This record gives sequence, structure tokens and C-alpha cells, in this order.
Amino acid sequence: MFTGIIEELGVVTAVDHGEDAVRLTVRGPLAVTGARLGDSIAVSGVCLTVVSHDDEAFTADVMAQTLAMSTLDGVAVGRPVNLERAARVGDRLGGHIVQGHVDGTATLLSVTPGSAWRVLRFALPSELAPLVVDKGSIAVEGVSLTVSSLAAPDEPLPWFEVSLIPETLVATTLGALAVGDTVNIETDIIARHVERMLAFQAAGRSAS
Repeated sequence: MFTGIIEELGVVTAVDHGEDAVRLTVRGPLAVTGARLGDSIAVSGVCLTVVSHDDEAFTADVMAQTLAMSTLDGVAVGRPVNLERAARVGDRLGGHIVQGHVDGTATLLSVTPGSAWRVLRFALPSELAPLVVDKGSIAVEGVSLTVSSLAAPDEPLPWFEVSLIPETLVATTLGALAVGDTVNIETDIIARHVERMLAFQAAGRSAS
């Protein structure tokens, strides 16, 4: 489990393509501090398992399903990524509960600068729209954010907005996004559970 509070900006240093998977090496000296084989590290919101590491970098395998669901498909050497180590029991929950299991990707539609912040609007896949609520939590590239505005249910193109403070713009990859870029998104786990229970009720079945 993660909290969506990014600890470090890392960079992809190697990409080895297999038949149906990719092995990534990511430089992140802080992320590998105290790391052990099998530990989880979120890479731009995607939970990956450490298969090897040294004092500067770690290597992880990315399976075909993860590639299909995330922006790690087509990842190249030199790409900056947001890194967060798994939360420990007793840590402060500064963001929200993030699993590192992305629901899909969203495309940046617009960037509106403010005096001390920047508002980003993303197109939202229609199947995920019911899981996003105003003032609710969402993880974008692994960053825990609050939804500041979103499309009405009857709008033809679902979208949501987040307002980024200067610290977030500097400390994560979100500050370098341009219109047309795609990002990993993970909706709130509670919303996903509620949707599942409602689907069972609608089908006249017990959720147990």
C-alpha cells in the first residue's frame, strides 16, 4: 500500500524487452535505501516488485497486463518517474490509500495557470467517471490529489480537474506535463468497492 506522497523523482536507466514483459531499471537512491528483494516501489503510480538493486537503482519486471493498462507501455530510457516506497504500519497517511493498481490512463486536456497553483484538466475514461467525485481523492502518476472539479454526468466527454501547488509541480513529474500527455490514474478503492456492491444489488445477487 502507498499514500500517494512522492518521495523522489527517479529516471529510467534501462529497458529490456521480453516476449510479453519488460524489465525496467530505475535510478532512485532514496527509493532503494533499505530495499530488499521482493519489496514494492510505486513507479509513477504502478506498484512494481524489486527483483534486484544496488545503492543507486533497482530493477523490476512489468507484465503484459500492466503495460496495457499504464503509461509504462513504450517507456524509454531517460524518462523521469515518480517514486514512492510502500507505506509502513504506523506511518502518517499524508495522502490517501493508494494500491498501485492503476485503473487506466487519462489524457491532459488543458493547463490553466494561477497565481500560486496550476489547474490541470484530464479526459476521464467513461467507465471510470462514476468512481470520481468532487473533492474526492485520485492518484495521478502515483500522486495523491484532490479532485477540484469534474464534468456533470450528462456531459458527453467526462473530465476531472486537479489544482497543483508549487511543491507538487516541482517535486513530481506533473509539473512537466503538456497538453496531450497521458498519465496513469487510480481511482479511490472505496469507490470501487461501492460500485461492485451496487452491481451485485442491481443483479439481484448477494455480495457475500
